[in-house]
Amino acid sequence: MPRTLVTGGAGFLGSHLCEYLLKKGHQVIAMDNLLTGTIANIEHLQNENFKFIKHDVTEYIYIAGEIDYVLHFASPASPLDYLQLPIQTLKVGALGTHKALGLALSKKATFLIASTSEIYGDPLKHPQSEDYWGHVNPVGPRGVYDEAKRFAEALTMAYHRFHGVDAKIVRIFNTYGPRMRPNDGRAIPTFVPQALNNEAITVFGDGSQTRSFCYVSDLVEGIYRLLVSDINDPVNIGNPTEMTIKEMAETVIKVTDSQSKITYKPLPVDDPKVRQPDISKAKKLLGWEPTVSFEQGLTKTVEWFKTQNLR
Repeated sequence: MPRTLVTGGAGFLGSHLCEYLLKKGHQVIAMDNLLTGTIANIEHLQNENFKFIKHDVTEYIYIAGEIDYVLHFASPASPLDYLQLPIQTLKVGALGTHKALGLALSKKATFLIASTSEIYGDPLKHPQSEDYWGHVNPVGPRGVYDEAKRFAEALTMAYHRFHGVDAKIVRIFNTYGPRMRPNDGRAIPTFVPQALNNEAITVFGDGSQTRSFCYVSDLVEGIYRLLVSDINDPVNIGNPTEMTIKEMAETVIKVTDSQSKITYKPLPVDDPKVRQPDISKAKKLLGWEPTVSFEQGLTKTVEWFKTQNLR
């Protein structure tokens, strides 16, 4: 039975990964300092093969016994979070990645880090493929997240090349699904509560900027395939179906049968104008591509949000 550590395991993506790995027969240790994660995301996972450790991964990580896999998902991930927690975001990208890689090295474990499409910045190449180096403002407000992840990728590859760690880098594009924190600054967990409460839906800019939304079950499947592969170069995992933010807001209104109207606010600094993954590599090397349509995934997400206290 593989023994696996998931840092950030009480977060949105981390909790879904823990759940998936348990179903795959892993013993899972979730580690989280609960800065943006919550026990509510993992309380349904309590069994003999699951353990939760409250710990800040920027500090030394000690785990007794063997570890086969280390999945490093600890990091603020929404614009609201990393703009309010800039130092913590940089520290977990640098110190946290260093500590997690050190553990993987000492345990001779496979290491996988959650990187992001944000490493491409406001891209000049569209769609974005793994050989694109990005267009990032290192001193802008979003730089704390973008550069933390870019450094984390560089450190991961250094451990792979210098220490021989079996390291994987998944570049995650916009993902959605149950357990997203309401109103966290990302589009779907902001728009859905607004629509369910028949409030104005706030779109930044004129809504013409594009994103590509991947349902969480598709994403987790892609991550697992990368984890057990022999690939060490970065791989994009996301849904290549591109839509404008305005189109997405209109779909949320339709699915929720809401009376909400769209209002517009100024576009934030360095907000990417386009975002679409080239997933040719994932298709060819992992045999992976998403299967859940946006409306199918959104319907499931809306049903989950209906169970939350959104006032």
